[in-house]
Amino acid sequence: MGKSAFFIRLYGCPVHCPWCDSAGTWHPDHIPDKVEKISPRKLAEMAAERRPRIVVITGGEPAIHDLGELTNCLRERKLKVHLETAGAFPLLGTFDWVTVSPKEWKKPILDCIVRANELKIVVDSLHAIDYWEKEMGHVWCSDSIWLHPEWSKRKDQAILQLINRKVKEGKHPYRAGYQMHKIYGVDEEDAGGERWSNGSGGVMECDLGES
Repeated sequence: MGKSAFFIRLYGCPVHCPWCDSAGTWHPDHIPDKVEKISPRKLAEMAAERRPRIVVITGGEPAIHDLGELTNCLRERKLKVHLETAGAFPLLGTFDWVTVSPKEWKKPILDCIVRANELKIVVDSLHAIDYWEKEMGHVWCSDSIWLHPEWSKRKDQAILQLINRKVKEGKHPYRAGYQMHKIYGVDEEDAGGERWSNGSGGVMECDLGES
């Protein structure tokens, strides 16, 4: 949290969360008519020029793609490669850090949970944390589990106090999280990347593919 990051946001997602803030990566009402494809090598060159502390591969759902070539190109340039995924698909590529944010609409597979360096639970209701404790509490291997209020619930005091209580209980390694980039207006401020508004608050930087 708070590090400079170069985001590579890939198109395509079969999870379709109803509150998705990057619906332009998959929703037919928001996805552009034409998407320029950028090669993995070119993406790595673009990232290296920015000299970020980390490169974050996200989506959409990035794990539906074979990320081997892209991660190799990034690592050749000595870049730290992070992945954020729902954890529902096998991970193809080499990563320095894996964040799994499980979604009930396509549940994570055990291999992804075991490989996760951290988990991020999106708290979209008063039942969300209990739901995931019942679903996955016995296989949580990470010592860092973030509880993020879903953005439309960010001022909901009941949700915030629930997160507060869960962190203080200490039964799991919970940490209170937040989408800090939205507070700082990062998407609006950063004119360096190519991005398109999807009409629902999300942005897309690129599409992985051959040029």
